[in-house]
Amino acid sequence: MIPTPSTSHLKAVDFESVYEPAEDTFILLDALEQDVELLKGSTICLEIGSGSGCVSAFLGSICGSSSALYLCTDLNPHATRCTLETGVANKVPLDPILTNLTSSLLPRLARQVDVLVFNPPYVETEDEELYDAQEEGTIEKAWAGGESGMKITNKVLEQVELLLSNRGMFYLVAIPQNKPLEILEQMKERGLEGEITLKRRAGREHLHILRFWRSTHPKLATSS
Repeated sequence: MIPTPSTSHLKAVDFESVYEPAEDTFILLDALEQDVELLKGSTICLEIGSGSGCVSAFLGSICGSSSALYLCTDLNPHATRCTLETGVANKVPLDPILTNLTSSLLPRLARQVDVLVFNPPYVETEDEELYDAQEEGTIEKAWAGGESGMKITNKVLEQVELLLSNRGMFYLVAIPQNKPLEILEQMKERGLEGEITLKRRAGREHLHILRFWRSTHPKLATSS
């Protein structure tokens, strides 16, 4: 069992503006751990919305701290600082980038990403609440997802096929209100195979991890 990365260096004040690892974080770690053999050998990992940096530090335990490039984007400068500190604390060379989703990485990373992970703001809210959180930089932007909780996620889904390498894997956290089966169908129309690889109930939330890959994936082609 791969240990959860330490975030003990982060203080309570950090988590006033940066999302603290919670059940949705941990189910994502479990989904990555069950795919260790698929993920080994990855050379470019990209986490969108890295927050504390916990997930990318965990990827470092899977892919090797010196074997891959760990890119971590976030729109929140406090998150990029926390991500950097988490990398140092866990001896993984995380590379935080202050940017909106992947806006500063394309087209340079086209078909280059071996592991793409996104734990989005997935809670269904009024669009106004989402826009206010984004504008004011409040902690609510870590979970406010607008209509169907999909306003931010849909922007990323449009870019996944362009980003993934031939062996690339994309992991997405979702809840039933996001309509996971519709997401799977939408991504299939974009040329990607997909499945719900893990489910877990956490309080009132029923968390899902969706996993996507190209039909030409060297290890999954025969099972897709």
